[in-house]
Amino acid sequence: MERSKAQPYHHGQLREALVTSGRALLEEKGIRGFTLRECARRAGVSHAAPAYHFASIDDLLSELAARGFDELAVAMTTEANRAEGGAAGGLIGQGVGYMAFAAGNPALFQLMFSREANRLESAALTTTAEKVRALHAAAIEGVIPHASGEIKQRMTDFAGASVHGFISLLLDGQIGGKDSSRALKARGLSLLSAMAETVVRAGG
Repeated sequence: MERSKAQPYHHGQLREALVTSGRALLEEKGIRGFTLRECARRAGVSHAAPAYHFASIDDLLSELAARGFDELAVAMTTEANRAEGGAAGGLIGQGVGYMAFAAGNPALFQLMFSREANRLESAALTTTAEKVRALHAAAIEGVIPHASGEIKQRMTDFAGASVHGFISLLLDGQIGGKDSSRALKARGLSLLSAMAETVVRAGG
């Protein structure tokens, strides 16, 4: 008798296999083309197997989004630590890491900040998303430590909106359609520099 290609439910690394196949499927098909059945097929298990770890498609999407925020935080921290120019340089570097992650993982980035993400509920997703917000706030604190709490909050919102808005418009094709990759990087750095200068001025 020919053995089925689908692995049994007790697939040793089922959870990680589903996460890996799910992430690849998300980048290829986007949120609308994402199904648990296709994730299972790519992972080499039966369509019923995912229920052992993910009760619904939202559970798997939540896991992907949570891991995305973790990776985003790492990218931001890595570039901030690599940057020169003190606290302001670190703020710019953080933005570079943010944009680089988004550009390298467009569908995952879209999921993390999409309307669909608003219905995803998990402690891991809440914690990792907050980690990114905390990095924004800490960077602003480093640049303008003596500013009032109101100004720090305003500049945290401003810096986050500037970085997120630029890369979102870029990924959506609303800006930079005819620019080379070098020109796009230059535009991004120019925006980040202007953002950092504005934060410094706001802090007096």
